[in-house]
Amino acid sequence: MLSTRVDKWLWSVRLYSTRSQATAACNGGHVQVNGQPAKPSSLVRVGDSVEAYSREVHRLLVVQRIIEKRVGAAVAVECYSDQTPPAPPAELRVQIAVRDSGSGRPTKKDRRDLEKFHRRQR
Repeated sequence: MLSTRVDKWLWSVRLYSTRSQATAACNGGHVQVNGQPAKPSSLVRVGDSVEAYSREVHRLLVVQRIIEKRVGAAVAVECYSDQTPPAPPAELRVQIAVRDSGSGRPTKKDRRDLEKFHRRQR
């Protein structure tokens, strides 16, 4: 087997939980093969570069082996080499103001505090 569909390969190496999620990611523009947007039926071969946005992480993978069936995690890791750059340290990440779930609408004071926080971030 020299090539396979990109959605099938992404599912089989466990980047997406279901094949329909992999297909939706391709249709949504979250997958690129060799720098080009990939349709679900795009073919991948050994040595191709696959960029995918999965679980809020941008991954850069190089295909090492073609598989079409879903395999265990230990085997799946052998099918690609992960070229994803490391995440920045926690102190360099952008802080986001988050309210507790279920706490209702922000009060006027809460809104002013949020606006003050966002002005400091600029």
